[in-house]
Amino acid sequence: MPDPERRRPAPWSSETKIHTLDTLLPVLEKQRQAGHTVVFTNGCFDLLHAGHIEVLEKARSLGDFLVVAMNTDASVSRIKGPLRPIVPENRRTRVMAALGAVDAVILFDEPTPLELIMATKPDVLVKGGDWDVSSIVGAPFVLERGGEVLSIPLVPDSSTTGLVEMIIKKYGHCP
Repeated sequence: MPDPERRRPAPWSSETKIHTLDTLLPVLEKQRQAGHTVVFTNGCFDLLHAGHIEVLEKARSLGDFLVVAMNTDASVSRIKGPLRPIVPENRRTRVMAALGAVDAVILFDEPTPLELIMATKPDVLVKGGDWDVSSIVGAPFVLERGGEVLSIPLVPDSSTTGLVEMIIKKYGHCP
């Protein structure tokens, strides 16, 4: 019987969608050579919820290949505080990569994804509706290259903070 630790991921496996910059750039080059539109979004994506799915699916509908840049654990903690993330980066990336709308996942540790946006050169840059287009990191770079920058409306009452509050309210006093 084959050793499961030595197996190569199947082409459909979520593992094949998780990249470093060195592995992502050639994939993006192939997409561009095929005439495909590259869409980029980013976030913490801690406790994936329906609001995230809405933004990701709408983002993917704007092009042919969706890159999702995710904050590392250290980056999430710097942004959201010492109790976050709830889900560690290796699990967040694996769940994100398993989504059908997502074509590639990459982690970033910098304060913003600007360097990654500049390296990947997306045709479309997307964030959730809590971001005004004028405040989206990387917007000037994408616009200068002739790309689009969009803010997708959020799903009401759909946030990680809201989920955490609901869990504490419902289960914080378990018997």
